Amino acid sequence: MSVGFEDSEESLSEHNVHFFAEAIEFSLADEEKNIHWLNAIAQQFEFTIVGLNYIFCNDAYLHQINVEYLNHDTFTDIITFDNSEERQMIEGDIFISIDRVRENAAIFNVPFDTELNRVMAHGLLHLLGYRDKTEAEQQEMSAQEDQAIELWQSLA
Repeated sequence: MSVGFEDSEESLSEHNVHFFAEAIEFSLADEEKNIHWLNAIAQQFEFTIVGLNYIFCNDAYLHQINVEYLNHDTFTDIITFDNSEERQMIEGDIFISIDRVRENAAIFNVPFDTELNRVMAHGLLHLLGYRDKTEAEQQEMSAQEDQAIELWQSLA
């Protein structure tokens, strides 16, 4: 489901992964490394990223999307919309609340960048087919997030 942010800020990258900021001043420190990392995660599962948009926003913006599109009147750190039309070909929009990421980093006593990487990987893992409704699914998702963070740390 595309939620129509396309009329907003211009894409920051001319690759298959694009980064946007909505209702917040935010940019990634190293976009190229993030693009390489996200593609490497997908390739580990024999998926190809065709078009993936990360939209960084504030709590209010993501709450509005949560209410409007999912009928959930709650705050969340991430919402992922899968727009894929073919199996193994990833297309999607991933909305991330930077407010939630900052708060969760403080709660879990981890660096902001580590928590952001975890949330970014979480959204991509949903597009790769991972779920997190049951305890077993949550444990598997967490293990995959940990592997993604290890991959990030291994990149030069």
